[in-house]
Amino acid sequence: MSAYVVGQIQIDDTEEYQKYLDGFLPSFQRHGGKLLATTKNSTEVIEGKWAYPNTVILEFPSLEAAHDWHTDPEYVELVSHRHKAAKTNLAIVDGFSE
Repeated sequence: MSAYVVGQIQIDDTEEYQKYLDGFLPSFQRHGGKLLATTKNSTEVIEGKWAYPNTVILEFPSLEAAHDWHTDPEYVELVSHRHKAAKTNLAIVDGFSE
């Protein structure tokens, strides 16, 4: 069953964040990741509060694949650029089938 990673992001240093983006796709795709949605400007909040202005939704074939991506040594090294450049919240949620 699919799993989804939902991220909230506030980018404070676009140059440093670009270093993260430059290496993101190879590790992401190696774990079967698929980009489902991302904000171009700011997330439109229709109810409640949203921590940061940007949102990303990623799909993986399974919870295991999502965890494997997040702990992949290549990604762990790369994520240091994101940590320097942005504030983020990430959550993994289960998909379901009817």
